[in-house]
Amino acid sequence: MKNIIMAIVCMVSLTGCRDSITKEKQEVTTMSDSMDFVRLTPAQYNAANITLGKISRKAIGSSLRVNGKLDLPPYDMVTIAAPMGGFVRSTALLPGMKIHKGSILVTLENQEYIQLQQDYLDNYSKLQFLEAEYNRQAELARENVNAVKSLQQSKSIFESCKAVLEGLEAKLIMINIDPSSVRAGRIKSTINLYAPMDGFVSQVNANVGQFINATDALSKIVNLDHIHAELQVYEKDINKIAVGQKVTFQTTNTHAKYMAEVYLIGKEINGDRTIGVHCHLNKQDTGLLPGMFITASIDTAVYETDVVPNEAIVNFQGQDYIFVSSGSRQFKAIPIATGNSVGQFTSVAFGNRIDRTTDVVLSGAGNLIGLLKNKPE
Repeated sequence: MKNIIMAIVCMVSLTGCRDSITKEKQEVTTMSDSMDFVRLTPAQYNAANITLGKISRKAIGSSLRVNGKLDLPPYDMVTIAAPMGGFVRSTALLPGMKIHKGSILVTLENQEYIQLQQDYLDNYSKLQFLEAEYNRQAELARENVNAVKSLQQSKSIFESCKAVLEGLEAKLIMINIDPSSVRAGRIKSTINLYAPMDGFVSQVNANVGQFINATDALSKIVNLDHIHAELQVYEKDINKIAVGQKVTFQTTNTHAKYMAEVYLIGKEINGDRTIGVHCHLNKQDTGLLPGMFITASIDTAVYETDVVPNEAIVNFQGQDYIFVSSGSRQFKAIPIATGNSVGQFTSVAFGNRIDRTTDVVLSGAGNLIGLLKNKPE
Protein backbone atom coordinates (compact mmCIF):
# COMPACT_ATOMS: atom_id res chain seq x y z
CA MET A 1 0.00 0.00 0.00
CA LYS A 2 2.81 2.36 0.91
CA ASN A 3 4.51 1.64 -2.42
CA ILE A 4 1.32 2.46 -4.32
CA ILE A 5 1.02 5.83 -2.57
CA MET A 6 4.65 6.66 -3.33
CA ALA A 7 4.13 5.83 -7.00
CA ILE A 8 1.09 8.10 -7.22
CA VAL A 9 3.01 10.96 -5.61
CA CYS A 10 5.87 10.54 -8.09
CA MET A 11 3.48 10.55 -11.04
CA VAL A 12 1.79 13.74 -9.83
CA SER A 13 5.16 15.39 -9.33
CA LEU A 14 6.35 14.40 -12.80
CA THR A 15 3.13 15.66 -14.35
CA GLY A 16 3.52 19.02 -12.57
CA CYS A 17 7.10 19.33 -13.71
CA ARG A 18 6.14 18.48 -17.27
CA ASP A 19 3.36 21.13 -17.26
CA SER A 20 5.79 23.70 -15.88
CA ILE A 21 8.39 22.90 -18.51
CA THR A 22 5.75 22.97 -21.28
CA LYS A 23 4.44 26.35 -20.09
CA GLU A 24 7.93 27.85 -20.02
CA LYS A 25 8.74 26.42 -23.44
CA GLN A 26 5.59 27.92 -24.91
CA GLU A 27 6.59 31.37 -23.60
CA VAL A 28 10.13 31.08 -24.96
CA THR A 29 8.89 30.19 -28.46
CA THR A 30 7.48 33.77 -28.55
CA MET A 31 4.75 32.80 -31.00
CA SER A 32 1.01 32.87 -30.57
CA ASP A 33 -1.29 30.56 -32.41
CA SER A 34 -1.89 33.06 -35.21
CA MET A 35 0.82 33.45 -37.86
CA ASP A 36 0.67 37.31 -37.84
CA PHE A 37 1.17 37.56 -34.08
CA VAL A 38 4.40 37.39 -32.16
CA ARG A 39 4.79 37.37 -28.39
CA LEU A 40 8.04 38.12 -26.57
CA THR A 41 9.42 36.98 -23.26
CA PRO A 42 10.57 39.78 -20.93
CA ALA A 43 14.18 39.05 -21.87
CA GLN A 44 13.42 39.14 -25.59
CA TYR A 45 11.45 42.36 -25.23
CA ASN A 46 14.31 44.09 -23.49
CA ALA A 47 16.83 42.84 -26.05
CA ALA A 48 14.70 43.95 -29.04
CA ASN A 49 15.00 47.68 -28.17
CA ILE A 50 11.36 48.24 -29.07
CA THR A 51 9.98 51.78 -29.03
CA LEU A 52 6.21 52.30 -29.10
CA GLY A 53 4.34 55.37 -30.29
CA LYS A 54 1.42 56.60 -32.35
CA ILE A 55 1.07 57.04 -36.09
CA SER A 56 1.62 60.75 -36.77
CA ARG A 57 0.48 63.20 -39.42
CA LYS A 58 3.03 65.15 -41.45
CA ALA A 59 3.18 67.24 -44.59
CA ILE A 60 4.77 65.20 -47.34
CA GLY A 61 5.07 65.74 -51.07
CA SER A 62 4.74 63.77 -54.24
CA SER A 63 7.72 64.05 -56.57
CA LEU A 64 8.57 63.93 -60.26
CA ARG A 65 11.81 62.35 -61.50
CA VAL A 66 13.50 64.19 -64.38
CA ASN A 67 16.89 64.54 -66.03
CA GLY A 68 18.92 67.61 -66.90
CA LYS A 69 22.34 69.19 -66.72
CA LEU A 70 24.19 71.99 -64.97
CA ASP A 71 24.66 75.21 -66.89
CA LEU A 72 25.71 78.85 -66.56
CA PRO A 73 23.82 82.05 -67.38
CA PRO A 74 25.02 83.82 -70.56
CA TYR A 75 26.61 86.67 -68.60
CA ASP A 76 28.92 84.19 -66.83
CA MET A 77 30.33 82.76 -70.09
CA VAL A 78 32.60 85.10 -72.04
CA THR A 79 34.21 84.44 -75.41
CA ILE A 80 37.46 86.36 -75.89
CA ALA A 81 37.89 87.73 -79.41
CA ALA A 82 40.00 90.46 -80.95
CA PRO A 83 38.05 93.51 -82.22
CA MET A 84 40.78 93.82 -84.86
CA GLY A 85 42.82 90.95 -86.30
CA GLY A 86 46.47 90.35 -85.52
CA PHE A 87 49.23 87.85 -84.84
CA VAL A 88 49.41 86.30 -81.37
CA ARG A 89 52.61 87.64 -79.89
CA SER A 90 52.23 86.10 -76.42
CA THR A 91 49.72 84.23 -74.25
CA ALA A 92 49.99 82.12 -71.11
CA LEU A 93 46.44 80.77 -71.06
CA LEU A 94 45.79 77.15 -70.14
CA PRO A 95 42.42 75.41 -69.66
CA GLY A 96 41.44 75.43 -65.99
CA MET A 97 43.60 78.45 -65.14
CA LYS A 98 42.07 80.90 -62.68
CA ILE A 99 42.20 84.51 -63.83
CA HIS A 100 41.20 87.86 -62.40
CA LYS A 101 39.41 90.75 -64.00
CA GLY A 102 41.81 93.07 -65.81
CA SER A 103 44.65 90.56 -66.24
CA ILE A 104 46.29 90.33 -69.69
CA LEU A 105 45.09 87.30 -71.64
CA VAL A 106 46.65 87.74 -75.08
CA THR A 107 48.99 90.23 -76.77
CA LEU A 108 48.44 90.77 -80.50
CA GLU A 109 50.65 92.50 -83.08
CA ASN A 110 49.72 93.97 -86.45
CA GLN A 111 50.91 96.76 -88.76
CA GLU A 112 47.31 97.91 -89.07
CA TYR A 113 47.44 99.08 -85.46
CA ILE A 114 50.25 101.45 -86.43
CA GLN A 115 48.32 102.70 -89.47
CA LEU A 116 45.25 103.38 -87.36
CA GLN A 117 47.25 105.48 -84.93
CA GLN A 118 48.89 107.40 -87.79
CA ASP A 119 45.47 108.14 -89.30
CA TYR A 120 44.32 109.38 -85.93
CA LEU A 121 47.30 111.72 -85.57
CA ASP A 122 46.86 113.04 -89.14
CA ASN A 123 43.22 113.85 -88.57
CA TYR A 124 43.94 115.31 -85.14
CA SER A 125 46.46 117.73 -86.63
CA LYS A 126 44.15 118.56 -89.51
CA LEU A 127 41.31 119.24 -87.10
CA GLN A 128 43.43 121.80 -85.23
CA PHE A 129 43.96 123.71 -88.49
CA LEU A 130 40.33 123.44 -89.59
CA GLU A 131 39.08 124.60 -86.21
CA ALA A 132 41.28 127.68 -86.40
CA GLU A 133 40.12 128.37 -89.99
CA TYR A 134 36.49 127.96 -88.98
CA ASN A 135 36.92 130.43 -86.11
CA ARG A 136 38.62 132.92 -88.50
CA GLN A 137 35.78 132.67 -91.03
CA ALA A 138 33.24 133.13 -88.25
CA GLU A 139 35.02 136.30 -87.10
CA LEU A 140 35.11 137.67 -90.67
CA ALA A 141 31.43 136.88 -91.10
CA ARG A 142 30.57 138.87 -87.99
CA GLU A 143 32.40 141.86 -89.51
CA ASN A 144 30.67 141.27 -92.91
CA VAL A 145 34.07 140.90 -94.57
CA ASN A 146 33.46 137.52 -96.26
CA ALA A 147 30.50 135.74 -97.74
CA VAL A 148 28.30 133.46 -95.65
CA LYS A 149 29.10 130.71 -98.10
CA SER A 150 32.74 130.66 -97.06
CA LEU A 151 31.74 130.30 -93.40
CA GLN A 152 29.39 127.43 -94.17
CA GLN A 153 32.01 125.66 -96.25
CA SER A 154 34.60 126.02 -93.50
CA LYS A 155 32.14 124.74 -90.91
CA SER A 156 31.25 121.70 -93.03
CA ILE A 157 34.90 120.68 -93.53
CA PHE A 158 35.64 121.18 -89.82
CA GLU A 159 32.70 119.07 -88.60
CA SER A 160 33.43 116.32 -91.15
CA CYS A 161 37.02 116.05 -89.95
CA LYS A 162 35.84 116.09 -86.34
CA ALA A 163 33.50 113.16 -87.02
CA VAL A 164 36.32 111.17 -88.66
CA LEU A 165 38.57 111.85 -85.69
CA GLU A 166 35.92 110.74 -83.21
CA GLY A 167 35.45 107.50 -85.17
CA LEU A 168 39.19 106.81 -85.18
CA GLU A 169 39.32 107.55 -81.45
CA ALA A 170 36.52 105.02 -80.82
CA LYS A 171 38.44 102.39 -82.81
CA LEU A 172 41.56 103.00 -80.74
CA ILE A 173 39.60 102.58 -77.52
CA MET A 174 38.10 99.32 -78.84
CA ILE A 175 41.57 97.83 -79.26
CA ASN A 176 42.69 99.13 -75.86
CA ILE A 177 44.90 101.96 -77.12
CA ASP A 178 44.65 105.24 -75.22
CA PRO A 179 44.14 108.16 -77.67
CA SER A 180 45.88 110.56 -75.32
CA SER A 181 48.96 108.34 -75.48
CA VAL A 182 48.86 108.50 -79.28
CA ARG A 183 48.52 112.30 -79.20
CA ALA A 184 51.64 112.32 -77.02
CA GLY A 185 53.47 110.53 -79.83
CA ARG A 186 53.62 107.03 -78.29
CA ILE A 187 52.68 104.76 -81.20
CA LYS A 188 52.83 101.00 -80.63
CA SER A 189 52.44 97.91 -82.80
CA THR A 190 50.83 95.65 -80.16
CA ILE A 191 47.56 95.55 -78.25
CA ASN A 192 46.51 93.62 -75.15
CA LEU A 193 43.26 91.77 -74.57
CA TYR A 194 42.16 91.86 -70.91
CA ALA A 195 39.95 89.57 -68.81
CA PRO A 196 36.49 91.15 -68.47
CA MET A 197 35.70 89.26 -65.23
CA ASP A 198 37.03 86.83 -62.64
CA GLY A 199 36.74 83.20 -63.60
CA PHE A 200 38.41 80.17 -65.11
CA VAL A 201 39.71 79.52 -68.60
CA SER A 202 37.59 76.80 -70.17
CA GLN A 203 38.93 76.90 -73.75
CA VAL A 204 42.09 78.10 -75.52
CA ASN A 205 41.96 78.28 -79.32
CA ALA A 206 45.10 80.25 -80.16
CA ASN A 207 48.84 79.80 -80.01
CA VAL A 208 51.83 82.11 -80.41
CA GLY A 209 52.38 83.13 -84.04
CA GLN A 210 48.85 82.34 -85.15
CA PHE A 211 46.94 85.05 -87.01
CA ILE A 212 43.60 85.77 -85.39
CA ASN A 213 40.76 87.37 -87.33
CA ALA A 214 38.20 89.60 -85.71
CA THR A 215 35.63 86.78 -85.96
CA ASP A 216 37.83 84.14 -84.29
CA ALA A 217 37.38 83.04 -80.67
CA LEU A 218 40.72 83.07 -78.87
CA SER A 219 39.51 81.60 -75.59
CA LYS A 220 36.51 81.20 -73.32
CA ILE A 221 36.17 82.23 -69.67
CA VAL A 222 33.51 80.99 -67.25
CA ASN A 223 32.48 82.26 -63.84
CA LEU A 224 31.29 79.35 -61.67
CA ASP A 225 29.63 81.49 -58.99
CA HIS A 226 26.14 81.09 -60.44
CA ILE A 227 25.80 77.52 -61.69
CA HIS A 228 22.16 76.50 -62.13
CA ALA A 229 20.27 73.35 -63.08
CA GLU A 230 18.47 73.09 -66.40
CA LEU A 231 15.90 70.28 -66.15
CA GLN A 232 13.92 68.73 -69.00
CA VAL A 233 10.28 68.01 -68.12
CA TYR A 234 7.97 66.19 -70.54
CA GLU A 235 4.99 68.20 -71.71
CA LYS A 236 2.52 65.81 -70.04
CA ASP A 237 4.03 66.69 -66.65
CA ILE A 238 4.65 70.42 -67.11
CA ASN A 239 1.34 71.40 -65.47
CA LYS A 240 2.64 69.86 -62.23
CA ILE A 241 5.57 72.29 -62.12
CA ALA A 242 5.37 75.66 -60.39
CA VAL A 243 7.88 78.37 -59.50
CA GLY A 244 9.21 77.91 -55.95
CA GLN A 245 8.98 74.11 -55.83
CA LYS A 246 11.85 72.33 -54.11
CA VAL A 247 14.28 70.24 -56.15
CA THR A 248 16.73 67.57 -55.01
CA PHE A 249 19.35 66.44 -57.53
CA GLN A 250 22.59 64.52 -57.82
CA THR A 251 25.21 64.15 -60.53
CA THR A 252 25.97 60.90 -62.31
CA ASN A 253 29.42 60.57 -60.71
CA THR A 254 28.52 61.09 -57.05
CA HIS A 255 25.90 60.11 -54.48
CA ALA A 256 25.92 63.55 -52.85
CA LYS A 257 22.55 65.32 -52.98
CA TYR A 258 22.08 69.02 -53.68
CA MET A 259 19.07 71.28 -53.14
CA ALA A 260 17.61 73.76 -55.61
CA GLU A 261 14.41 75.63 -56.35
CA VAL A 262 12.36 76.10 -59.51
CA TYR A 263 12.98 79.66 -60.70
CA LEU A 264 11.74 79.79 -64.31
CA ILE A 265 9.62 77.55 -66.53
CA GLY A 266 10.26 77.54 -70.27
CA LYS A 267 7.59 78.55 -72.76
CA GLU A 268 8.70 76.44 -75.72
CA ILE A 269 8.48 72.69 -76.37
CA ASN A 270 11.71 71.12 -77.60
CA GLY A 271 11.98 68.54 -80.35
CA ASP A 272 11.92 65.67 -77.83
CA ARG A 273 8.64 67.02 -76.36
CA THR A 274 10.30 68.41 -73.24
CA ILE A 275 10.22 71.86 -71.71
CA GLY A 276 13.18 73.46 -69.94
CA VAL A 277 12.87 74.26 -66.24
CA HIS A 278 15.46 76.64 -64.81
CA CYS A 279 16.42 75.99 -61.16
CA HIS A 280 18.61 78.01 -58.79
CA LEU A 281 20.85 76.12 -56.39
CA ASN A 282 20.39 76.79 -52.67
CA LYS A 283 24.16 76.65 -52.21
CA GLN A 284 26.99 76.74 -54.72
CA ASP A 285 29.52 73.89 -54.61
CA THR A 286 33.00 73.85 -56.12
CA GLY A 287 32.54 70.22 -57.11
CA LEU A 288 29.80 71.14 -59.58
CA LEU A 289 30.78 72.04 -63.15
CA PRO A 290 28.73 73.26 -66.10
CA GLY A 291 27.75 70.48 -68.46
CA MET A 292 27.41 67.79 -65.78
CA PHE A 293 24.39 65.54 -66.28
CA ILE A 294 22.06 65.24 -63.31
CA THR A 295 18.98 63.35 -62.15
CA ALA A 296 16.51 65.37 -60.12
CA SER A 297 13.36 64.98 -58.06
CA ILE A 298 10.88 67.87 -58.06
CA ASP A 299 8.46 68.13 -55.14
CA THR A 300 5.30 68.75 -57.15
CA ALA A 301 2.68 68.72 -54.35
CA VAL A 302 2.57 68.84 -50.57
CA TYR A 303 -0.20 67.21 -48.53
CA GLU A 304 -0.76 65.96 -44.98
CA THR A 305 -0.80 62.21 -44.51
CA ASP A 306 -0.14 59.41 -42.02
CA VAL A 307 3.56 58.70 -41.57
CA VAL A 308 5.79 56.41 -39.53
CA PRO A 309 9.57 56.33 -39.18
CA ASN A 310 11.31 54.46 -42.00
CA GLU A 311 12.61 51.84 -39.55
CA ALA A 312 9.03 51.04 -38.46
CA ILE A 313 8.33 49.50 -41.89
CA VAL A 314 9.45 45.94 -42.60
CA ASN A 315 8.97 43.72 -45.62
CA PHE A 316 7.95 40.06 -45.51
CA GLN A 317 7.42 38.02 -48.66
CA GLY A 318 7.03 41.15 -50.79
CA GLN A 319 4.53 42.87 -48.50
CA ASP A 320 5.22 45.88 -46.29
CA TYR A 321 4.11 45.67 -42.65
CA ILE A 322 4.10 47.63 -39.43
CA PHE A 323 3.57 46.09 -36.01
CA VAL A 324 0.88 47.18 -33.56
CA SER A 325 0.96 46.42 -29.86
CA SER A 326 -1.75 44.15 -28.43
CA GLY A 327 -0.42 44.45 -24.88
CA SER A 328 1.42 41.87 -22.76
CA ARG A 329 4.46 42.05 -25.08
CA GLN A 330 2.35 40.76 -27.97
CA PHE A 331 2.48 42.37 -31.41
CA LYS A 332 0.52 41.94 -34.61
CA ALA A 333 1.86 42.52 -38.15
CA ILE A 334 -0.49 44.76 -40.17
CA PRO A 335 -0.09 44.95 -43.97
CA ILE A 336 0.22 48.51 -45.30
CA ALA A 337 0.84 50.42 -48.51
CA THR A 338 3.76 52.85 -48.53
CA GLY A 339 3.98 56.17 -50.36
CA ASN A 340 6.51 58.97 -50.64
CA SER A 341 9.25 59.57 -48.10
CA VAL A 342 10.54 62.79 -46.59
CA GLY A 343 13.60 62.68 -44.39
CA GLN A 344 13.25 59.85 -41.86
CA PHE A 345 9.51 59.33 -42.41
CA THR A 346 7.40 57.48 -44.99
CA SER A 347 3.71 57.91 -45.73
CA VAL A 348 1.57 54.82 -45.07
CA ALA A 349 -1.97 53.73 -45.91
CA PHE A 350 -3.67 51.08 -43.76
CA GLY A 351 -7.40 51.56 -44.29
CA ASN A 352 -9.37 50.76 -41.13
CA ARG A 353 -7.03 48.00 -39.97
CA ILE A 354 -5.40 50.18 -37.31
CA ASP A 355 -6.99 52.30 -34.60
CA ARG A 356 -5.16 55.63 -34.41
CA THR A 357 -5.07 55.37 -30.62
CA THR A 358 -3.20 52.07 -30.81
CA ASP A 359 0.52 51.97 -30.10
CA VAL A 360 2.68 50.92 -33.05
CA VAL A 361 6.29 49.77 -33.07
CA LEU A 362 8.40 52.75 -34.14
CA SER A 363 11.77 51.00 -33.74
CA GLY A 364 12.74 47.37 -33.31
CA ALA A 365 10.37 46.08 -36.00
CA GLY A 366 13.24 44.27 -37.68
CA ASN A 367 13.63 41.99 -34.65
CA LEU A 368 9.91 41.19 -34.69
CA ILE A 369 9.84 40.30 -38.37
CA GLY A 370 12.82 38.03 -37.79
CA LEU A 371 10.83 36.09 -35.21
CA LEU A 372 7.82 36.00 -37.51
CA LYS A 373 9.88 34.57 -40.38
CA ASN A 374 11.23 31.82 -38.15
CA LYS A 375 7.86 30.92 -36.70
CA PRO A 376 7.01 27.22 -37.16
CA GLU A 377 4.01 26.40 -39.28
